[in-house]
Amino acid sequence: MAKPLLKARGLSFSFEYELFSDVDITLHPQQSIAIVGVSGSGKSTLLHILSSFLRPKSGSVMINNIDIYSTDVTELRRKDIGIIFQFHYLFKSMSGLENIKVATLLSNQKLDETILKHLEVDKVIKQQVTELSGGQQQRVSIARVLSKKPKIIFADEPTGNLDKETASKVIDILTQYIKTEDAGLFIVTHDRELAQKCDNIYELKEKRLHQLK
Repeated sequence: MAKPLLKARGLSFSFEYELFSDVDITLHPQQSIAIVGVSGSGKSTLLHILSSFLRPKSGSVMINNIDIYSTDVTELRRKDIGIIFQFHYLFKSMSGLENIKVATLLSNQKLDETILKHLEVDKVIKQQVTELSGGQQQRVSIARVLSKKPKIIFADEPTGNLDKETASKVIDILTQYIKTEDAGLFIVTHDRELAQKCDNIYELKEKRLHQLK
C-alpha cells in the first residue's frame, strides 16, 4: 500500500470539558473518509486539527511525513492542503474567476476549466461574487480549492448550502478528483446518505472515533 498522506495518533482536545481523546486516523492516496456525528461532538474541531489550523491538546499529525505541529506549514497549506467550508469565504470585491486565480497563483497551478464545467460555474465565473446565488458562490469556492490541485482536501459541511441533487454531484466531483489526482479527502457531514459515497465512515461519539464503514 502507498505511504499515507496523513497519519494522526493520540489526538485529544478540550475546551472547559474534554471533547475527544485518543483519536487515531490515517488517510491514504485515493481514499475518501467521512466523519459524522451529532452537533457539538467535535467533528469540525477534529477537521481543523487535521488540517493544521488548530493545535491539539495532545497527539501528533503527520502530513507527507511532516509533523505539522512542530514545523512551519505555510508552504504545505499553500500547495498541498485544500479546505472547503460551509460558507464560501470568497473575496466579494472580485469576480469568481479572480478569486480562483488568486489560489492558482499562490499554488503555481494553471486554471483548469474542466473543473469549472463540472461544477457548472463556467458560464457565470466572470461575474462579481455579489451577483452570484448562494449555491453558485459555494461551487465557485469549491472550484477555487480544486484548482490548487491539493493533495488533501478537508471539507467541513461543504454541501450544507446546496440542494440535494447538487450536493450529490459535488461529492461525486470530490471523490473523482482524488482518484484522478492521487489525493485524499476528509469530509465532515451530517448527511449520512452523502457519507455513504465515501470509502470509509467514522462517527465521533462519546469522545471517541468509531469506524462504521
